[in-house]
Amino acid sequence: MQIQAPKGTHDVLPQESYKWHAIEKAIRALCHDFGYREIRTPVFEHTELFDRGVGETTDVVQKEMYTFTDKGDRSITLRPEGTSPVVRSFIEHSIYAQPQPSKLYYVSPCFRYEKPQAGRLRAFHQFGVEVFGATDAALDAEIISLALELFRRLGVTGVELEINSIGCPECRKVYNEKLRQFFAPKLQDLCETCRQRYEKNPLRILDCKDKNCKAIYESAPILLDNICPECDEHFARLRACLDAMGISYTVDGTIVRGLDYYTKTVFEIVSKNIGAQGTVCGGGRYNGLVSELGGPEVPGVGFGLGMERLLLLLDNLGIEPGGTEPVDLFVANIGEKADIYTQKLVHRLRREGVSVDRDYLGRSVKAQMKYANKIGAKYTLVLGDSEIEAGRAGIKHMETGETTEVALDELEKFFKQLGGLN
Repeated sequence: MQIQAPKGTHDVLPQESYKWHAIEKAIRALCHDFGYREIRTPVFEHTELFDRGVGETTDVVQKEMYTFTDKGDRSITLRPEGTSPVVRSFIEHSIYAQPQPSKLYYVSPCFRYEKPQAGRLRAFHQFGVEVFGATDAALDAEIISLALELFRRLGVTGVELEINSIGCPECRKVYNEKLRQFFAPKLQDLCETCRQRYEKNPLRILDCKDKNCKAIYESAPILLDNICPECDEHFARLRACLDAMGISYTVDGTIVRGLDYYTKTVFEIVSKNIGAQGTVCGGGRYNGLVSELGGPEVPGVGFGLGMERLLLLLDNLGIEPGGTEPVDLFVANIGEKADIYTQKLVHRLRREGVSVDRDYLGRSVKAQMKYANKIGAKYTLVLGDSEIEAGRAGIKHMETGETTEVALDELEKFFKQLGGLN
């Protein structure tokens, strides 16, 4: 039996990992520019965290979590999203006692059991930001601008911002009652999951992907028309901040997002260049989540962006992030004496920050040079007894074919004068 990767997973091979490096480098530089610091949380958590944080009526909790019982008879879940673990860490380590706001980001693997398709895997990676400690809608606008700036820096065009407000718990109570009245005569036409949601949280019906349910809730009351004055003012402030930054947007009253913790602002950044899965980034405000998970009353706002979906978008737009990462130098050698000298030289250069490789298969010089060309080495150096005795050798620039004679003990100086290659 041939062992293969599980369905819905993907190997990042050496010939494509440079794309990940380029995007992650762009993310880290961007977050630094915006004043965000990295946080890393465990890949698994107690299941209760997601039951309470994400919400029992969401598809994530009902259908998609990888949950198991460990040897201590504890229910454990592989992280399906990034916000709840960050909130848990924020509470556990009393980050709320530090100067606020706390501006955090992460690039983390996540796991959801759902139907694999282009840009959607069961094991995927998520870039996210989470900010705690401020209710100002200007902060909502900031994280939206951060996400859009990442797309701009990567050369992505054609993305569109859609925003909505889903109100606070108080105005949602009134709205949920209106939804119950609307869905009551149509209850038997809803899917089984939505019939359960009708009793617990009718708002979740608006996130159902079933075609019949979609057709029914298209004429449902719009939440944006039913928010309280405070939430309406917050949404107006968000629009004013986006307008001030020159950020275009569309107000879409149907956006509710797929997780229960959202309050007030919700948003999605969509593209028509990744097929049916048009959302490439989504997020919003979650003012009650910290207290729901046992912490103090601290507001929060954030977003999640699927890395695989971003890579698919870049590929569909013909954008090559970064470039391959070849070694600076390949050292070919002839003979036993040169072999030992090469081992010493390669070690010395690596300690000086020069990326360098050598042959380990005993190939001929011609075969070594052919290999150096295949791996894209920027420079090559051939060492034999005569070069070692002279203490000098010709270093060849593979792209131009130009050869420069360099003293072997000054190779570090040669590469430093180039300003560093990798």
